Amino acid sequence: MSGPAECAVYVDMGTTNTRVWLAREGEILARAQARAGVADTARDGSSARVRSALRDLILEVRSEPDCAPGRVVAAGMITSPLGLAEVRHVPAPAGVAELAAAAERHSFPDLTDLPVLLVPGVRTGPVGCDRGTVGECDVMRGEETLCAGLVALGMVRPPAAVLNLGSHWKAIKLDGEGRVSESLTSLSGELIYAAQTQTILASAVPHAKPAVVEAGWAAAGMREQRRAGLPRALFCVRLLEQSAGSRPEERLAYLVGAFVAADLDALLARRVLTPDRLVAITGGGALADFWAHALAEASIPARTITEAEVEQALLAGLRAISSFKPHI
Repeated sequence: MSGPAECAVYVDMGTTNTRVWLAREGEILARAQARAGVADTARDGSSARVRSALRDLILEVRSEPDCAPGRVVAAGMITSPLGLAEVRHVPAPAGVAELAAAAERHSFPDLTDLPVLLVPGVRTGPVGCDRGTVGECDVMRGEETLCAGLVALGMVRPPAAVLNLGSHWKAIKLDGEGRVSESLTSLSGELIYAAQTQTILASAVPHAKPAVVEAGWAAAGMREQRRAGLPRALFCVRLLEQSAGSRPEERLAYLVGAFVAADLDALLARRVLTPDRLVAITGGGALADFWAHALAEASIPARTITEAEVEQALLAGLRAISSFKPHI
């Protein structure tokens, strides 16, 4: 006979944002968000700002009267050295069982009276890398929990791949058991924003994320990157601005296409993405739609995961890890 459904507080802390939910099983009872993350710790040299924001967010969601949470379950950059407490990455392959075994229970009286379970990230390759082995290494914090939830909810059927488009673009291979077996991360999200705002291209393109990526212009950017390399393709955006024959949104699509080609070709060469594995694309908005188009052109099956589905999957992953009981 099963007991009552667990009520808990769930946390996802990133580089610049922190999200907190109060949930009972799959039902979200309250949610709160703040623009605070480990980038603040790196800039301030102190975690005070992050701790204050997290304390307020937990208090905010706990104001829901119909649910008395028994604990906090947290993933993401909160387990990094810039978060609340460092939890070492577990080596790939890693799924729910491995993450649950390495999760750490902590107490943070200045934040909450509830016990806090911190979910580790996943590492690909050796712990210590050098110039000869660094290309084989990769790390993640948070995406492993999202992947666990996508599998648990049946949104992804392993073996498969997940492509997460945030400030970093991360491609993740899932083995037949749904475990993270390998990942490859690039700075493309950050570099696109830097090109938009901090280079000579700032006058040529909009500074916001694209609402639509025009496929024809993006494809042209892909072709030039493949022909002449990424730096040359980016300078072509400047040339397009001077020719006065294009709109800023079209030039941004060209720029995006150049970055997509650079990452896609590397992922295909490394066989992180293959035609026999569906790619689930998370985050990115209009970027995700163009990535799906580019993958289809490369004969890679893909589907985009909505923001609502990402939220559901992240919470499902946190629940699965925190409630995992090994078979004896």
